[in-house]
Amino acid sequence: MFFPLPRTATAPFCPSEVKGSVAVPQDLPFFKKLMRYAGPGLLVSVGYMDPGNWATDIEAGSRFGYGLLFVVLLASLAAMLLQTLCVRLGLVAQKDLARACREHYSPRVNRLLWLGAELAIVACDLAEVLGSALALHLLFGVSIPVGIAITALDTLLVLGLQGAGFRRVEAIVLGLVGTIAGCFVVELAMSPPNWFGVAMGFGPSLERLHQPGALYLAIGVVGATVMPHNLYLHSSIVQTRLIADTDSARREAVRFCTLDAVVSLSLALLVNAAIMVLAASAFHATGHREVTEIDDAYRLLEPIVGSAFAATLFGIALLASGQSSTFTGTIAGQIIMEGFLDLKIPCWQRRLITRGLALGPAWLGVWWFGDGGVGKMLVLSQVVLSFQLPFAMWPLIRFTSSRAMMGGFANGPVVKSLAWLLFGVISAANVWLVASVVSGN
Repeated sequence: MFFPLPRTATAPFCPSEVKGSVAVPQDLPFFKKLMRYAGPGLLVSVGYMDPGNWATDIEAGSRFGYGLLFVVLLASLAAMLLQTLCVRLGLVAQKDLARACREHYSPRVNRLLWLGAELAIVACDLAEVLGSALALHLLFGVSIPVGIAITALDTLLVLGLQGAGFRRVEAIVLGLVGTIAGCFVVELAMSPPNWFGVAMGFGPSLERLHQPGALYLAIGVVGATVMPHNLYLHSSIVQTRLIADTDSARREAVRFCTLDAVVSLSLALLVNAAIMVLAASAFHATGHREVTEIDDAYRLLEPIVGSAFAATLFGIALLASGQSSTFTGTIAGQIIMEGFLDLKIPCWQRRLITRGLALGPAWLGVWWFGDGGVGKMLVLSQVVLSFQLPFAMWPLIRFTSSRAMMGGFANGPVVKSLAWLLFGVISAANVWLVASVVSGN
């Protein structure tokens, strides 16, 4: 063959092939050492600014103005807590969450957890498919079904990077994140928000959640922000850093990787807040309070902001956002299969399986709802992620609280209490949502 396809799992997408591949010499100066550790948090952060976030943020901003910004803030803080637990599990126990589950739970429980984790990856990839297809439609005029078909070609990116170092993937993701952030900085400059209203929106308020549809959107925002598959992903990719087998080296690695996660997720928080703020200032403040579709937001930006450039930037940022799952979805899929099932397959096959499972629902949804239903499917995909989240949180909190597994790095009383409180709040919100749907309220 002119271009033989790999028959085995290869770097940089196979976790066991890149484990310990980034050396961090102990004698490096602080800043250079920080740069060596930086990257895993950034890779995780792209999942926190994907098209699913766009759909929930735009609808929330157009309907409720700045009122639900506090949900974005609280969800981002929750994400920081959970991702720092992943950092500790990976660096101290030297196990990713999926492998730890396989070693501690029965085969039946593991199969259920594996199926749930795969469902989360497919739901996330569905959002990326729809977002990328919509961006291609808005920027180049291709139909949504054709755009969905084009997204299958991102498997070529996986093939093109076979055998590359993990730092190259991190560099590509940095470019994607920088593109998204830069576009929204310009967008907000073109449509200046009411900064006092923004500040007030970050203040928590249960009253705002009592408005019709607000709690459903809030749960979607949580599902879009705290990605369950990112818990499996992060606990594995921090192990790409090669550290000495001492408690002091682990403590230093935990400190640097925690800083990497907090800074990266703070950037994701700013991007998500910027999307909601833009929707609030451009649509809610001008009386356009029923903008629930991303393509409606794209078309309304030009006449409201007064510049076609604003709409183009919006489309470019959406395309960059949609492509993020090409990397994170492939790596997370390999981690879950290798961890739960002790199974490795070529990375391009993993990518085709994930994308193939997402393409069917995407085409079916467009056929059933029409092009205008993309936003509904995006919000629904994020609610599905929120339902799966407790099943990843439970083992993560238990493992990182175990002194047998973590030793002196086990969760303290405060962290443990906050983690279990978060678990209870998310689980209760999901139960409420099911009850509301069943009762028709």
